[in-house]
Amino acid sequence: MVSPVQRALFTARQGVRVAWFYSHYLAAQKRQAPLTTTSGQAFRPQNPTPDRRVLMKDLAGLFERDLKNADQGIYAVPVDHDGSPLSILSKSRAFFSDLSAVNRRREKRDVHEVRDLEIKDGLPGYFTQNFHFQTGGYLTEDSAKLYDMQVEVLFTGAANAMRRQALVPLAEYMRDKDQRRVRLADVACGTGRFLRFVKKTYPRLPVTGLDLSQAYLDEADNHLKRYSGIKLLAANAETMPLADGSQDMVTAVFLFHELPPKIRKTVAGDIARILKPGGRFIFVDSIQNGDAEGYDGLLELFEAGFHEPYMSSYVREDFITMFDGAGLKYKSQERAFLSKVMVFDKTG
Repeated sequence: MVSPVQRALFTARQGVRVAWFYSHYLAAQKRQAPLTTTSGQAFRPQNPTPDRRVLMKDLAGLFERDLKNADQGIYAVPVDHDGSPLSILSKSRAFFSDLSAVNRRREKRDVHEVRDLEIKDGLPGYFTQNFHFQTGGYLTEDSAKLYDMQVEVLFTGAANAMRRQALVPLAEYMRDKDQRRVRLADVACGTGRFLRFVKKTYPRLPVTGLDLSQAYLDEADNHLKRYSGIKLLAANAETMPLADGSQDMVTAVFLFHELPPKIRKTVAGDIARILKPGGRFIFVDSIQNGDAEGYDGLLELFEAGFHEPYMSSYVREDFITMFDGAGLKYKSQERAFLSKVMVFDKTG
């Protein structure tokens, strides 16, 4: 049960985080040139966008859900770990220092700088881009250290809370199970933020985190160093180095909107391959067209303003049919602010 004191502290902490990250978002917007189309015309979304009041109401609803989950014992009252005050200030300076380079790439549509890096060798072409126009794409140490700051600015402090909603279907699956005997693989684990939530809730659960970027895995290793029972692997989600039927659960958080359509199907098939019969796949990613009234235009702005090259196909993708074709049966889905949580179970 969440006490009144815990509720008040959580609300105050989240209020401070939202104010901090939203102030960075507004400052970044002021430095950004107006969005244009490839022909140089001003970019205008074809669909409606939510106003600030609607966004803030939905954001408050997400945090209320966080508290509800804690009240039900699914996980402890969240305390987001953004680092020490000095670390937070350092990341803020790094964020603003990188803005001029980000804006230059956005204006010139320069998204392939990372292909000049030697560390791109052996990586698939769709991955070697400056996603979000960020310096280093997903490949460098500096990018890995700044990534969580950039994502929280983008989502005005909601990124962690959206990730945590995957713990709800995870807890449902874990009910009456010995966590020591369950295996979980987190595909495209990035800097390990979601895995930290998993290990904090289930400290004896053996987990494997996989990612294409060694730099991001190194950051995840640092972020998760207080926990045991974690294996981190540099691996392609199309052909994961895990045995058939070796995992009870697989999670993928903010992965599929970064994949080309054909690759999505390949990754879906490999997720199904490594899951045991009766195992569970939990998908967390952006909302799609039609998921939230008045939000489709925001998805258009996201694609145009943050270099998401596969977003236009992602928002129309039929994931229920895709995963069904791989042998994963759709169970449920729920919107969580700007994200959605989908649950699939492996049959047979």
